[in-house]
Amino acid sequence: MKERMLNELPYKVDDELLKELIETRKKIFAYNSMGYEDFQKRDLAIKDILGKTGEEIIVTSPFFCDYGKNIEVGENFFSSFNLTILDVAKVKIGDNCLFGPNVSIYTAGHPIHPVARNTGYEYGISVTVGNNVWLGGSVTLCPGVTIGDNTVIGAGSVVTKDIPSNVVACGNPCRVVKEITEKDKDFYYKDRKFDIDCKL
Repeated sequence: MKERMLNELPYKVDDELLKELIETRKKIFAYNSMGYEDFQKRDLAIKDILGKTGEEIIVTSPFFCDYGKNIEVGENFFSSFNLTILDVAKVKIGDNCLFGPNVSIYTAGHPIHPVARNTGYEYGISVTVGNNVWLGGSVTLCPGVTIGDNTVIGAGSVVTKDIPSNVVACGNPCRVVKEITEKDKDFYYKDRKFDIDCKL
């Protein structure tokens, strides 16, 4: 069943997968219970949970996932409170990504028809987040989506289809609302220009 799950085929949670889920939940409980001041211990613990990481990552607790080992995050990753990743399939996150609070990434799904759904079979379809992506608070990524490099997803958006690189997108369902251009580099918020030299 694990092989089927990782190959994005219908599967059921068997004894092997249940054992892995329980072991990961134990690690997550321990991680979420650690003091924020113990940076080194927290760093080692989150890197033990995740499959692959960059050197510099911050995952603010509480954090939740299914297996952990199916998640890859790049260098300079930051997530705020309540990041939830259902990683029954691969989740790949690039370098320099910033996630607001309550971001959810779902690779898991169930059949639409109730008869098929009641069989207990489920599936996972991988999710990919490019480099330099900012996901605002309470963004939800649904199974199978890809977010392109340098893109910003507005708070509260539900992403059901791929979003290209170099755009701002928002809404439910999420849609592109503008392209990111060189002019945007001069502003920190809407029409507010930087008043300091931040070495852009």
